[in-house]
Amino acid sequence: MIRADICIIGGGIVGLATAYRYSQKFPKSSIVLLEKENRLATHQTGRNSGVLHSGIYYKPGSLKAKNCRLGKKAMEQFCGEHGIDYELCGKVIVATNKDETGRLGAILERGKANGVNCSIISGERLREIEPHATGLEAIHVPECGIVNYEQVCQKLGELLTKGSSHQIHFGEEVLEIESSKDGLVVQTTELSICCQRLINCAGLHSDRLTKLGGQTPGAKIIPFKGEYYFLSKDAEKLCKHLIYPVPDPKFPFLGVHFTRMIEGGVECGPNAVLAFGREAYEKWDISPRDLFESLTYPGFQVMAMKHWKMGWGEMWRSFSKQAFVKALQKLVPEIQARHLASAPAGIRAQAVSLSGALVDDFLIQNNDRIVNICNAPSPAATASLNIAEEIITSLKF
Repeated sequence: MIRADICIIGGGIVGLATAYRYSQKFPKSSIVLLEKENRLATHQTGRNSGVLHSGIYYKPGSLKAKNCRLGKKAMEQFCGEHGIDYELCGKVIVATNKDETGRLGAILERGKANGVNCSIISGERLREIEPHATGLEAIHVPECGIVNYEQVCQKLGELLTKGSSHQIHFGEEVLEIESSKDGLVVQTTELSICCQRLINCAGLHSDRLTKLGGQTPGAKIIPFKGEYYFLSKDAEKLCKHLIYPVPDPKFPFLGVHFTRMIEGGVECGPNAVLAFGREAYEKWDISPRDLFESLTYPGFQVMAMKHWKMGWGEMWRSFSKQAFVKALQKLVPEIQARHLASAPAGIRAQAVSLSGALVDDFLIQNNDRIVNICNAPSPAATASLNIAEEIITSLKF
């Protein structure tokens, strides 16, 4: 039996940031972090495109807006202090038709309300910033940036365990969570942990862990796969910064875009298709249990009926490289299929309510001993160090 003040489930960036902030706030505490894989940042964090988001899209006053702004500053400070490369390279959100130019004003208004440095620029100014992009107008966000979040996780793990009694255990899947007179007992593949408090940062499996802890999750995780391509070396010159389309206000995904990476290269994507499993990264990977849960969940059925047209378009781009290329050409017309090489896919843990609503904000549930992070979509990586503060504040002492 391992005894600890607090047990944190999940070795992604939210779990690690929470453990790190907790160790700073309570330096005499003992922390056990459990990760079912054999390394940190295996799933959403390790497959993240590495954008330091500015907070321009999010509803003012929302947890996303607040945590993104504060979290971005904290992340930049953390990277600067610990020698992790990051760059504020800037981003353009490009309107290619009149309908999209009409939506730029609302995005700009949100950005200004959130304190983002942003402005509407002409098509001529857009081509000065991104010579190969095409658009009628755009929003320029010079403070948007790039970083490698897997490197951030490695440093957080190192700082957490260096010279302390805190422990990270790999290969330990949580099987049971029980209350006892002494607190909580967490049973994993090989270990028993007795702790006073528990924080569930299990990402793709957060709803299942919420149930194990005796609570009813406010939404079910539906996994959406995002498929990417890398630009060939000769085509990297076509993207100098970050190039995004104007997002559909009815859908939380941002559409295919171009992302410069801090380690070099340019990534294109993602689309957003239903994944056949919560960890089904390859095209034909399937988890019968996960897929059955998704397809039979009433909330997913309502959502699918509501967004079937967009869903069909995303699926078509998944099976047709040329369709994917066409979406990219809307932003950068010179892109050709020969410029694209397949890149690793990622899976987004999208919380969907029973009514079929896509939960757009962070969702945190807690009781006397357990805090469950039931939804932590983008910009969770950018915001992680501040989300950690929110989580710790929500603990009941």
